Amino acid sequence: MTPFEALEAAVERAGSQSALARKLGVSQTAVWKWLQSSKRIPAEHVLKTEKMTGISRHLLRPDIYPMDLCEKGAISS
Repeated sequence: MTPFEALEAAVERAGSQSALARKLGVSQTAVWKWLQSSKRIPAEHVLKTEKMTGISRHLLRPDIYPMDLCEKGAISS
């Protein structure tokens, strides 16, 4: 799963772009822009999104939370 697909899955689990936006304290337009332009969620929203949706931080932002570090015990989830 790519970070973009993980973000799409998080939106789906939240119920909608608007629902995810409300839960994160951002506008629906911000979520739309993440999906349309950056294709990933900003770092400051990753952990809250993981907690709300169950989509792993490692899938949402593998550049910040790489799986190999987790497997080695360097990061606990």
